[in-house]
Amino acid sequence: MKVLVAVKRVVDHNVKVRVKADESGVELTNAKMSINPFCEIAIEEAVRLKEKGIATEIIAVSIGATQSQEQLRSALALGADRGILVETDAKTYPLQVAKILKGVAESEGASIILLGKQAIDDDNNQTGQMLSALMNASQGTFASEVVVNGDKVTVTREIDGGLQTVELSLPAIITTDLRLNEPRFPKLPNIMAAKKKPLDIKTPADFGVDMSSKLSTLKVVAPAERSAGVKVASVDELIDKLKNEAKVI
Repeated sequence: MKVLVAVKRVVDHNVKVRVKADESGVELTNAKMSINPFCEIAIEEAVRLKEKGIATEIIAVSIGATQSQEQLRSALALGADRGILVETDAKTYPLQVAKILKGVAESEGASIILLGKQAIDDDNNQTGQMLSALMNASQGTFASEVVVNGDKVTVTREIDGGLQTVELSLPAIITTDLRLNEPRFPKLPNIMAAKKKPLDIKTPADFGVDMSSKLSTLKVVAPAERSAGVKVASVDELIDKLKNEAKVI
């Protein structure tokens, strides 16, 4: 059973993101870049499936600039067997990513496609669902537990009302939530070994995907700074401020 894991290059979650002076985007110069945290959870789950003897091969795939090779090498150090970089300098959007992942999954014959439920840079939470629709395959989103049994996968999902358990037929798309597992740290021998693992370079055109988009970013602005609080002398003054200043009542 082949497992395909999507990996996205994002600004490290410990870094405070800064907006460019011209408000055209986020400042990436000299920013530390890492694997999207939800993608790390997906890699860890794939490695655990291989350790259980369920998965035979783990393929990590990333879509982005040449620098994304760094994150793919990190995925290889965490346990993926080989990597595929679909190289493009264009900004990627969920539908384009889903179309490319569909092409990769079908060409590789992957039975399970694992993705983070969302990326921490754009927070779209769309790619997994779009991929499921394009492949006409079953999906289990927001997974907190994954159990593979033959040609079926049982996924426990985190929903607003608690937990929901669904049974999926293969091939299946699974998007990972925070409580699915805790990713391991790569060991030095694995980091060194990852440098020798195969990493193929593809282009979106190899999968018939046009990277031009009908979407464009008009402006990126930082959230407004929180103003200081004030003390009120009485309940009447509080009600007055809520009504006339905050206008919430």
